[in-house]
Amino acid sequence: MSKRPSPPAFTRRAFLHTAALATSASVLPGCDGDPPPMDAGLDAGSDAGPPIEEDAGILERLPPRERTYETFEHGIASGDPLTDAVILWTRVTPGTPTAPVPERVEVEWELGAERAMSTIVASGAATTDASRDFTVKLDVTGLSPGTTYYYRFRALGATSPLGRTRTAPEGAVDRLRFGFCSCASLAHGFYHAYGKLAQRADLDAILHLGDYIYEYGNAGYGGRREHLPAHEILSLADYRERYAQYRREPELREVHRQHPFIAIWDDHETANNSWSGGAENHTEGAEGRWVDRLAAASQAYREWMPIRELDAGERLRLWRKLGYGALCDVIALDTRIWGREEETENLVDPPVNDPDRQLLGADQEAWLFEQLRTSTARWKLIAQQVMMGAVSGFPNPDQWDGYPAARRRVLETIRDEGVSDVIVLTGDIHSSWAFDLPLDPTDEAAYDPASGRGSLAVELVTPAITSPGFPPVIARAGASFVRNNRSLFFAELTRRGFVILDLTEARAQADWFFVGDVALEDDDAEEHAASWATAAGASHLVEALAPVPPRPDAPPLA
Repeated sequence: MSKRPSPPAFTRRAFLHTAALATSASVLPGCDGDPPPMDAGLDAGSDAGPPIEEDAGILERLPPRERTYETFEHGIASGDPLTDAVILWTRVTPGTPTAPVPERVEVEWELGAERAMSTIVASGAATTDASRDFTVKLDVTGLSPGTTYYYRFRALGATSPLGRTRTAPEGAVDRLRFGFCSCASLAHGFYHAYGKLAQRADLDAILHLGDYIYEYGNAGYGGRREHLPAHEILSLADYRERYAQYRREPELREVHRQHPFIAIWDDHETANNSWSGGAENHTEGAEGRWVDRLAAASQAYREWMPIRELDAGERLRLWRKLGYGALCDVIALDTRIWGREEETENLVDPPVNDPDRQLLGADQEAWLFEQLRTSTARWKLIAQQVMMGAVSGFPNPDQWDGYPAARRRVLETIRDEGVSDVIVLTGDIHSSWAFDLPLDPTDEAAYDPASGRGSLAVELVTPAITSPGFPPVIARAGASFVRNNRSLFFAELTRRGFVILDLTEARAQADWFFVGDVALEDDDAEEHAASWATAAGASHLVEALAPVPPRPDAPPLA
């Protein structure tokens, strides 16, 4: 491979600018000459797929869907399963446009052992009001492990749709299946991937890795569909209205109705490229104070998401562990807000090479290391936001590339503590990747990509639900990334979809599925794109030729 000067750091802002240019020009020059051809050795699913567009000017922008003002128009949801508890959520629409809004609403709930709801195992009532945007969130306890339950709500003379949830198992577990996904920009299209996940009856939970909403105003990012409110969201009322719009989408309502979520946020739940003290997409003063905007975004997230609340501070704590018996621990991290230092585009000089530089914050990092050291589960899933694997020639300061000392501390802890079977699950980048994670993938003496010797963990990156992938001028280089990066085994940079992760004691396999054109409301296509697996004790990815079949004994959907 010929040596070339290192390109400048690849920022998200630069990516969006490049994507916009790519949609307005028929021919773009390649980087350092023409883009390399696609590698014929890649899986068929790695084809560039349909062209990436920013939608504006290509398809007529669609106005927001009309509201129904049904009592439960935002659906129902569940989340954060424990062996004996689960969060149940709903929101009551308290009146029509002409009816007065009541001060308080009483909401009854029931949890049943079967879909017919003939055996009620728990029930109760709660009161909600405008102080929490008429949302209801319950931590229902006293449940049995590894059990599917059905639930519903009643309020204002109406009954909600039936929901379905599942507690975490305990002890020995033969098999687990999770869907994981991220990045659902409503302005870019329709939620086909959520709809496909909703149909999979055998999932234990959905891991949502962030960018559940986007903060931009109309035409700020994507032009296929219009946002509510039309402007960039800044206040608590703004964030609440944006969540309300997203949660009226039928596919999102359905996937929440059928599966419990384990959700963490990325940056767009607050503002693009956010960190602990601000955001690239926040102008202090002109857009108010960052601490106020963060507090508003945190409150709305707490109200609208089926998460178990661990604190009540302006910086909502989302890092937490959920155990799935002896087979798996889900370790959810916040790489975006909690302790992240400000991004720098200079990847050579300080502060990027400061040995104390933080992505997680000292307290969250220490907590992570303790979870890794003490876990007795076979698989340790680190569910987080930004890509940990390094791509030579394509540095990205928004990701772990911009925090190399923090990445090294994580990998050295895994090595020094003898932690095995760590899988990093990642969203954010609107594309699909699969990595081994050695300390230094370029060190041929320390890491062998054929055998996996020297790899300490593996990383699986999900494509976006709707948010656009890389512009074609970069996407065509995806195969060259695989050729030129020893620890990278799969990269597909344009398609939207999700990943199914199937776990047994002997192996973990990730199956990538892509959906059709998200700009079209009625495109029902789905295709298997790629599969990569790691054997227990190996920390090394090997290609699998077919997806793992679904479990035949899944409890019926609601």
